[in-house]
Amino acid sequence: MFKSQIDTYRHKGLRNILIEKIRGRGVADNNVLEAMLKVPRHFYFDGAFLEKAYIDQAFPIAAGQTISQPSTVAIQTSLLQLKAGEKVLEIGTGSGYQTAVLCQLNVKVFTIERQKLLFQKSKKLLAKLGCKANVFYGDGFKGLPQFAPFDKILITCGAPFVPEDLVNQLRPGGRMVIPVGTGSIQDMLVVEKLESGQVKKTNHGKFSFVPMLDDKTR
Repeated sequence: MFKSQIDTYRHKGLRNILIEKIRGRGVADNNVLEAMLKVPRHFYFDGAFLEKAYIDQAFPIAAGQTISQPSTVAIQTSLLQLKAGEKVLEIGTGSGYQTAVLCQLNVKVFTIERQKLLFQKSKKLLAKLGCKANVFYGDGFKGLPQFAPFDKILITCGAPFVPEDLVNQLRPGGRMVIPVGTGSIQDMLVVEKLESGQVKKTNHGKFSFVPMLDDKTR
């Protein structure tokens, strides 16, 4: 994971091209796009696959997981409607790429990963990149109740349902972005917790994620 960690003008140029393609897909949140411009995605790829880093597609990483498609990262992050200083819980650290994008948006990031290998690698790489994320090894379905409530919650894997424990960790007025579905395609839901405590869900299209795993950490 630590190969080829030099961010050259060529890499920056490829990032610019990628971000313009994502903008062309209708992502208009300039704060999110600027944050993605600052994160060297090729740092998350072994040297043999560097040419894949700035293509708008997901790519396999360790433990049977994937690094998310850049346009999906942009869409999910935009749906959060982040404000500087907010406290954000990310479920599924994975490679740490989405985590690094969140850190660029001046929010306080708590992220949890249930695959031990990915937890160890992403924690090390995030520290190397200077990302001040709070990285935990544990069960994403349970979240991090000891640090709740959160202003925003982002789930980066396909959940079979909206976990009640995570809804409970969302502050009134807070917002969760979660792909929900039991097959290979999920519905991207925004779950808003109203000030009254009621929950409002809206659907923002079809996406494909690796499944959110059960409560057994590995």
